[in-house]
Amino acid sequence: MKELATGTSHAKIILIGEHGVVYGQPAIALPISTIQMQAVIHRQTAAQTVKSRYFNGDFNAMTANLGGVQALIKTLLSRFDAPDQGFDIHITSDIPSERGMGSSAAAAVAVTRAFYDFFERPLSHQTLLKTANIAESYTHGQPSGLDVATASAKSPVWFVKGRENYPIPVKLPGYLVIADTGIKSQTKVAVATVKNLLIVEGQTIQARIDDLGKLTQQTRDALATGNMTALAGALNGAQDDLRSIGVSHPALEQLLAVARQNGALAAKLTGSGQGGCMIALVPEESLANQLSQKLAAAGATATWVEPLLTND
Repeated sequence: MKELATGTSHAKIILIGEHGVVYGQPAIALPISTIQMQAVIHRQTAAQTVKSRYFNGDFNAMTANLGGVQALIKTLLSRFDAPDQGFDIHITSDIPSERGMGSSAAAAVAVTRAFYDFFERPLSHQTLLKTANIAESYTHGQPSGLDVATASAKSPVWFVKGRENYPIPVKLPGYLVIADTGIKSQTKVAVATVKNLLIVEGQTIQARIDDLGKLTQQTRDALATGNMTALAGALNGAQDDLRSIGVSHPALEQLLAVARQNGALAAKLTGSGQGGCMIALVPEESLANQLSQKLAAAGATATWVEPLLTND
């Protein structure tokens, strides 16, 4: 057992396919390596303590919003036959919560990695996914597994509900600028909005959902072949669909307009919408950095720049 152990993870965004994925269409999730989560464990004699942005204190007195992490840690201590082992775990995060960026899943991945490091046990990728989803199941009931898979991935993840996730190749050296509206995503409201529109407008909304699926297929092909024009067209088309099914927001639309006016080839919301974040596609890092500043000046509460093509 180590005196000091560390586990890390990162944020995720939905590149394309949000909402369509609820109705059996594919989605592509992108790991965001520049937005990090870290869990650091210090060995203690007896006390079990937790430090995080939501809770500081005794492990057994953790608040309800951290119940998933608490359940995960209890499972890990039991797994390693050390339920009374003293520890102090400090969880730090750059990932904004309730923005569709996988904050809870990233915490579960980082904590799992930290405890396996602490107890000096090998950790396979499949064990990591299964274990981290203990926390996600507590928090979300029946998680798809997409957030945990992407929070631990190095490549974009192809996802279809009820099927196995798998990484997809990228041969496109572009950049994404991510901007936070500062407004919490309203997942339940947005999903209900689409469901109600399907009842009222039927074929019109279904056609938009089907189109999201086709555009997601086009995005996968564009990433694999390095076709920037095709990728931009698919992302812009997806935003048109998402706007039509009622999940955009004035704050998102304002930032999308700023992005397109300042060199973005494409711009769309990411995640459930009705708040949350948007993404913009640009061909060069220098332009991405300039756009990041423009979006901040236009009201974005935070911005990040992420390359599509990594060195991993």
